[in-house]
Amino acid sequence: MSISLILGGARSGKSGRAEALVNKSGLPVTYVATAPHIDGDSEWAARIEHHRKNRPEHWQTLEEELELPALIERQAKTKTALLVDCLTLWLFNLMQNDRDLDAEISRLCEALQQAGGDVVLVSNEVGMGLVPETESGRMFRDAQGRLNQAVAAVADRVELVAAGIPLVLKGERT
Repeated sequence: MSISLILGGARSGKSGRAEALVNKSGLPVTYVATAPHIDGDSEWAARIEHHRKNRPEHWQTLEEELELPALIERQAKTKTALLVDCLTLWLFNLMQNDRDLDAEISRLCEALQQAGGDVVLVSNEVGMGLVPETESGRMFRDAQGRLNQAVAAVADRVELVAAGIPLVLKGERT
């Protein structure tokens, strides 16, 4: 069992890197999509469809917007590789639903440590840019940073992907 966290900015290649890692596991893959469905947003729907089309047909796909720790706990009983794409959208969903972020992040880290197979998580690195103008933007950026730090602490491997190139921050180079 191993936990890998793949960080990067928008369109950095982080999802592709995560997919390559789960393919290397040799285990059956379960793809966990956290993207919310947004009524009337055709561009968002096209993004989701693009991700769906790029997944191998033999991968199982589960959609979970809020109860990610519970899903990981259920999957811990199976010998599968989980690919969670992405923690940033999961965090957004939690904030939109007024969930206790500290409690949810703790639950996630506990669930990850109980996983029976490999888990690869994708997350955005949002703290390297400008300070957001709005209070809600700053709250989100700060919460994302805390989430990434908590998951990185329990992860065996952490990579930062820039321009499609993975940089190993923690763990062995592969």
